[in-house]
Amino acid sequence: MAINWFPGHMHKARKEIAELMPQIDLIIEVLDARIPFSSENPLVPKLRGDTPCIKILNKSDLADPELTLRWQAYLEQENGVKTIALTQKNKAQVRSLLDLCKTTVPKTPLRTLILGIPNVGKSTLINTLAGRTIAKTGNEPAVTKAQQRIRLPEHIVLHDTPGFLWPKLSPAACGFRLATTGAIKDTVVEYEEVALFAADYLRTAYPDQLCQRYNLDELPHDDIAVLDAIAAKRGCMRRGGVADLHKVSEILLHELRAGSLGPLTLETPEMVEKEQAEELIRAEQEAIEKEKKEELRQAKKRKRRK
Repeated sequence: MAINWFPGHMHKARKEIAELMPQIDLIIEVLDARIPFSSENPLVPKLRGDTPCIKILNKSDLADPELTLRWQAYLEQENGVKTIALTQKNKAQVRSLLDLCKTTVPKTPLRTLILGIPNVGKSTLINTLAGRTIAKTGNEPAVTKAQQRIRLPEHIVLHDTPGFLWPKLSPAACGFRLATTGAIKDTVVEYEEVALFAADYLRTAYPDQLCQRYNLDELPHDDIAVLDAIAAKRGCMRRGGVADLHKVSEILLHELRAGSLGPLTLETPEMVEKEQAEELIRAEQEAIEKEKKEELRQAKKRKRRK
């Protein structure tokens, strides 16, 4: 299953950001610390150009701390990029972002633009920085629908924009990771397929946390066995001893998103580099096949003319 979600207001947001960019001194991109690559919008670099950028690894309390440090080092290899790991629960830590902004671009007034995919915690972050409720928050993606300008302490002007994804989520695993963390509305994904993806990853990357959370005596041998085992422990069974896959999928995804399995990260720098390389090979192969089909079509066309 390929996961894609690009509502009309997101297309509008992209156009508005492009028009606004010449006025901006500093970009703040909010990422989900559990999926720093998958939550990093590939459209941003084109929009950003040479503008300095601070990448926030938000919800860091839900992420694997060792991998968060590795991701920060990886992201800061990009020219003009600084990173900071934050948790919404620590308001003083969030407000330290203001100091980082001023040291990154020592200018008054400082015009900043905050970007982020849906449900990454951008609105809650803005409210903490402003010290009052300005941005609407919600426990689902795509709450912010319109652009707004906010005056922050330290003579910082913050332009807020709706969270937007990109038309094609690639590699395919990115779509599943976004769906696993709740960045894509549950109404546009197959819950069971997303849960199977999450179960398979947890089984290999965090087996101890998986077994401890669901009181499993042994590690299940594959993704479906994980859901079957959780269903048996949580009483999600249908007649005949068959697991209720939708119900158990909801349990796994909701508890993963809430951090009930402990801090975890769904991707590593090495993993995404491998996926990108594989995606490039697939794209090249598809281009070759397309070219061959076109050559065959043209050859048949020429033959008919004779």
